[in-house]
Amino acid sequence: MVLIGTAVASLPPHLARYVVAQDYQAYTPRDHAVWRHILGRLTAHLKDKAHRSYLEGLAAAGIGLERIPSLADMNAKLARLGWSAVAVRGFIPPAVFTEMQARGVLAIAEDIRTHEHIEYTPAPDIVHESAGHAPILKDARYAEYLKRCGVAGFKAIASREDRAVYEAVRHLSVVKEDPAASPGDVRLAEARLQTARAGRGRISESTRASRLYWWTAEYGLVGPLADPRLYGAGLLSSIGEASHCLTAAVEKAPLSLACVEQDFDITRMQPRLFVARDFDHLFEVLEAFEATLAWKRGGDYGLEEARLAGTVNHLLLSDGLEVTGQVARWLQGPPRADGCSALLAILEGPVAVSREGVSLGPEPWPGPALVAFGATLAPFGPALAPFGLAGELPGSGPFTLALDGGLSIQGVRAGRHEARELRGSFQGRPLDLPATALLFQSEGLPGVAGGPADPEAWDRWFGAQDGFSAGEAETLARRRKAEALPARLGALYLEVAGMREAGRPDPARLRSIQRELGQYPEDWLLLREVGELLDPLPT
Repeated sequence: MVLIGTAVASLPPHLARYVVAQDYQAYTPRDHAVWRHILGRLTAHLKDKAHRSYLEGLAAAGIGLERIPSLADMNAKLARLGWSAVAVRGFIPPAVFTEMQARGVLAIAEDIRTHEHIEYTPAPDIVHESAGHAPILKDARYAEYLKRCGVAGFKAIASREDRAVYEAVRHLSVVKEDPAASPGDVRLAEARLQTARAGRGRISESTRASRLYWWTAEYGLVGPLADPRLYGAGLLSSIGEASHCLTAAVEKAPLSLACVEQDFDITRMQPRLFVARDFDHLFEVLEAFEATLAWKRGGDYGLEEARLAGTVNHLLLSDGLEVTGQVARWLQGPPRADGCSALLAILEGPVAVSREGVSLGPEPWPGPALVAFGATLAPFGPALAPFGLAGELPGSGPFTLALDGGLSIQGVRAGRHEARELRGSFQGRPLDLPATALLFQSEGLPGVAGGPADPEAWDRWFGAQDGFSAGEAETLARRRKAEALPARLGALYLEVAGMREAGRPDPARLRSIQRELGQYPEDWLLLREVGELLDPLPT
């Protein structure tokens, strides 16, 4: 097995755990033939239809036409472009994929599609991830866009419903590539995905970010609307899509922010695609999208987006502190010019505190946290310092925190941010507060972003919270694909490949193999390879 040491070493543990070794020897002779068939057809078809970086980009990324690429070889080439690659199994969680991408790391699915799905597969595979994504990295402007797009996807807030959709998509991709799966299994998996999608009561920021990525990096066209070129990985890696996308059957629309409102279906070819004027156009749309995110907007919008999501996110306070937790509720205050009319945000535990993405404590606070906005402290005992603004200031004792909107909180400061015996009122009515909580004060709320501010620490404290297993289902499907190749047929694939690579085809032996392949009527791929070698030879 080959583990891409340098690329993996650059990843923090919370990302590195998704990486697997590329078991190059496990690829069957038919797997290499699938690669050879797809890349041969794609490069011939795309030479005058893909973005100008495509053909040069294949070589620049260490991708050849004859055999499945070694990620070690790819990394040696990608390093010159400021990128690297690691092997993963199947669909990894979106936040992991986007964070890797933001770091300039391509997450490449180790598996390869079956010969039955050679035109198109909804499952991530090494054809799509390497021959699709890597070549256009040759264009520095596009490579920069991919990283920036990864940052936006990583910062976007995901919902609980997004998780259900992700799990259903991953399950469907595995089932479709499993030779042992029955038509009934596929129908059940498709129904599960439909149910998960229907269960989304609202469209999250993360879903919109995935749509932007889909309609640009995956299925994007670039150039004149009437004569565009392909640059999206889904188009560059699918024989079916590459042939279909430029026909009149596919509607072409100028790329705009409206693309984030258009959903997509991974199980079929896309009926409508977006065309970017050039790669600078991608940044214009990305910046317009970023301006809509709670990460940029903060304030009341950010709090409500986090509350509705029902997931762990983090609040960026005015003094630079980051508070990670789940927003349970927040109180509305008087309108303010900075867009934050919130008076108080209440986060469920556990809660972690960080600055610039680095945790400030040895472990998370198990209980809730309160964040008061625009507060002034009325002295009541020795605690005179405002919470959250004074950093390491010492002090303990009773306090009263009063705000102009009619919020009053009393309690006893027991530690750096810890407050006990909490009670309060809002506009004259008693306020339901936890008895003990972390308490912060912030003049405003510059941003609210998806996930924990320090994912590495959060992952260390709570382990694999996303329930992701390192590709057990994908591993089983891969083993079944290998078992589905009879030993004799595998030997014939190797023999034919040897003739091709040596440049010495034996006509008589090839015709003998051609006759023997009558025993394997469903295996059209080797028969095609034999025919290609015989075609230029004398009879």
